Amino acid sequence: MKSLPRILLWAWTGLVLLFLILPILVIMPIAFSAGQFLGYPLPGLSLRWFHVVLENYPWLFALKNSLIIGTATVVLAVPLGTLAAHGLSQGDFPGRAAVRALLISPMVMPVVIVGLAASFFYARVGLEGSFLALILAHTGLALPFVIIPITATLSGYDPNLSRAAASLGAPPWTTFLKVTLPIIMPGVTSGAVFAFITSFDEVVVALFVSSPSTLTLPRQLFSSLRDQLDPSLVAVAFILIVISCALMGSVELLRSRGERLRKVEI
Repeated sequence: MKSLPRILLWAWTGLVLLFLILPILVIMPIAFSAGQFLGYPLPGLSLRWFHVVLENYPWLFALKNSLIIGTATVVLAVPLGTLAAHGLSQGDFPGRAAVRALLISPMVMPVVIVGLAASFFYARVGLEGSFLALILAHTGLALPFVIIPITATLSGYDPNLSRAAASLGAPPWTTFLKVTLPIIMPGVTSGAVFAFITSFDEVVVALFVSSPSTLTLPRQLFSSLRDQLDPSLVAVAFILIVISCALMGSVELLRSRGERLRKVEI
């Protein structure tokens, strides 16, 4: 009888996951349709729409922009998030809770408000429509997703290791680079993956801030929904889902590796 609640919980979880995933699984085969329109039954199987996506404009152009902006977001968000997480976890100063709440607030703030505020601000400083504007906006959105996994990793960090390094004459920066950082590297790498996914999949802020020269892949996909309803849209969505699943799989591998390393240290 004790297993009945667990069975019901697993069954309910499975139904919820099926409810969320089934619409995606149903629409994905249309990416391989030989027809001109979205719909079933498929008139045949073809890779023609993936060839359309591989044309230089607009899809490859938008993909290149998304990769540039996502990579730059990682370059900015990971060092800032790592230092913030380290300071919040190891430091003890007045207002620490307020600073933590401020840093993770983009996670709970409506993205439309962020996009509107970013649009007004960057227009005032002359950066609207530039790569820098999108990179800075995406960095702000990605910071919470960097800080949280690194903070979780630091929760199991033994501060005596830093004290031992300091007692041997290592300055704080050397201690961080050679002692702390290698131990928390799984969390840092996970934060980098989350930061890239946040930027790569973001569309709302891009609608407010981007321009034709900084067109991103999600923005182009959103715009194409109004202009052309053909299987090329599903092909792009298929590629985005594959990339996101691959990145999330790498996060899970890093998490498992981090757990194994902690068990070995114990």
